[in-house]
Amino acid sequence: MKLVVNWFKTIDSTHKYLINEIKKGNITEPTLIGADFQTDGVGSRGNSWEGKYGNLFCSFCVKEKHLPKDLQLASISIYFSWLLKEVLCSYGSKIWIKWPNDFYLKKRKIGGVITTKIADNIIGSIGLNIAEAPPEFDVLDIHVESKIIVKDFLRTLEKNISWKQVFSKYKIEFQNSKDFSFHVGNEIKSLKDASLCDDGSIKIDKRRVYSLR
Repeated sequence: MKLVVNWFKTIDSTHKYLINEIKKGNITEPTLIGADFQTDGVGSRGNSWEGKYGNLFCSFCVKEKHLPKDLQLASISIYFSWLLKEVLCSYGSKIWIKWPNDFYLKKRKIGGVITTKIADNIIGSIGLNIAEAPPEFDVLDIHVESKIIVKDFLRTLEKNISWKQVFSKYKIEFQNSKDFSFHVGNEIKSLKDASLCDDGSIKIDKRRVYSLR
């Protein structure tokens, strides 16, 4: 699986652009859309993701059939997040993933991944502060260009690493998330008493919460 890469100087949102092009039938093969700057980025739960010039903004689509056979829909956002985290850690970063798909340095968020499914297309969108950040966020702890990160991320994605391999490492790191909270609809829930399931979902308050978003 090789992805076609299209890079823009400026775009409203790589996420919105890719979804619109898929719906129009203009994109039918594995593709990544990247940009140096975006004006109307999309974050989790439909929030905006503030764009700063020089940060990483990209969205990609792959067919379900191209992903590992043991990767369930509920696990996809964690899977993509972990692959990128492994790339960044190979450069020397201390980045970690707060459940389910937020990138953190110590106790401050620096980015995240959102996922969407359209027919048999899985869309993953990444926002990562590598140059600048709003006051309540932080910036990646190493200096590396966005295009280099994307190139190495795609190489890792194309290896088709199994969910079993990813999850064996992710479930250890999940303990770091227990000092934090997360949103379930309009509710904020602590992860302190959450237990992680094999598909990446969690059990909390006698209910199961999934990470696809």
